[in-house]
Amino acid sequence: MRTHSSKVQSIRRDGSGALGPSIGERMAAGKALRERVPRATHAKWSTFANRPDPIEVLKHSDRGRLAELLPVRYGRMRQSPFAFFRGSAALMALDLAKTPTTGVRAQACGDCHAANFGGFASPERQLLFDINDFDETLRAPWEWDVKRLAASVVLASREIGLGAARSTEAAALMVESYREHMHKYAEMRALEVWYSHMDAEVFVKEAKTKAAKERWDQIEKKARLQTAEHIFPKMADVVNGRTRIVDHPPLVYHPRGDFMRKHVTDMFHEYRETLPEERRVILDRYHIVDVARKVVGVGSVGTRCAVALLMAGEHDPMLLQFKEALPSVLEPYAGKSRYKNHGERVVTGQRMLQSASDVFLGWTRDTDGHDYYFRQLRDMKMKIDVDGMTKGDWLEYVGVCAWALARAHARTGDAPMIAGYMGRNDKFDTAIAKFAGAYAEQTDRDYERLRKAVRAGTVKATAHAA
Repeated sequence: MRTHSSKVQSIRRDGSGALGPSIGERMAAGKALRERVPRATHAKWSTFANRPDPIEVLKHSDRGRLAELLPVRYGRMRQSPFAFFRGSAALMALDLAKTPTTGVRAQACGDCHAANFGGFASPERQLLFDINDFDETLRAPWEWDVKRLAASVVLASREIGLGAARSTEAAALMVESYREHMHKYAEMRALEVWYSHMDAEVFVKEAKTKAAKERWDQIEKKARLQTAEHIFPKMADVVNGRTRIVDHPPLVYHPRGDFMRKHVTDMFHEYRETLPEERRVILDRYHIVDVARKVVGVGSVGTRCAVALLMAGEHDPMLLQFKEALPSVLEPYAGKSRYKNHGERVVTGQRMLQSASDVFLGWTRDTDGHDYYFRQLRDMKMKIDVDGMTKGDWLEYVGVCAWALARAHARTGDAPMIAGYMGRNDKFDTAIAKFAGAYAEQTDRDYERLRKAVRAGTVKATAHAA
């Protein structure tokens, strides 16, 4: 007769009959990786020989995008070095591929920067905080996300008025938060890590002053009003007896004819089939009333993105956003996605990395071969205004972003190995902060190349693209 202990052991055994390595052994294996890739090597960045012209890299990433929207894309990117950075994930992916890695992989965000985090509604209508953009997600070296986030912290810190030294210090604090939280996740049971989540109230709880608590509280309250019934009156109106999305060209507009609505109706059936059956039940209560193109983000501008207005009754709206999914910028360096549809790649990566995801998250492909993913539009979206933050709020914010990234990587990677490699002291933090400072200077140079190209007329940029 088996004992309880023997049953537990049989569950833990792999196909060979041997127990897997313990947490301590995995941490030791991570520590051993320092012999091959010393932590200090992550500090280095210098332009490598034959690095392509950054403008040509950006133009290559424009292939397949809507040409009429590209001036908006470059108009947004030329606003600041941080804005340029947000739109140039393909360029940094190329650069990151030249940097040292441990060989340990996780599901990477792929475009991990300080503006790609925020609050959103869980299916239980909780306001959670997490990564919120997954267009580039792919299984890849975990260090790439950390380095991109750190570089973004330096660039954004400069925008809010921190000097070079303080900006690098902010990046080091961010990495410290990532490292310390990864150690905590390394000690947890696997299901504990998977079920862990971050309530958006963390900002109120972590705030150091009364004024900061009040600011974060107001941000949360505004986010809770970002639901279909509150957004609908601002986005839609009755035109000639029909409920329609209001045009705000060039950022929200209806293409000529009824092509978009017919196109979406044809796509919608296949999208519906990617949802669990119980979610199809509620989706089937709605019907498409209107569809309009919508320009979103910085790096995404030019991809085929639109908003569909659905109604289940006169006062029962739902807004779905669908967005084109192109190949991840990491694919040339980390390997091709296992998913034939890039919409499925985005959706699956999002479900892996987020503690909870939108109930209407799904994917499809149109008759022209473009891949898409669907989700609700701005469902309790907590907007973070980086430019409007105080320096104290900013340091708290980047620490929480790093916490969210550590949780995501711990869900999909080997947390004890990553923690063991980073260690308990600040050597890894210091190295990544140095890299971030050096890469921010690289971004400054590349940004100036864009501005020069705009002035020369070789790149067209819309003056008012916000």
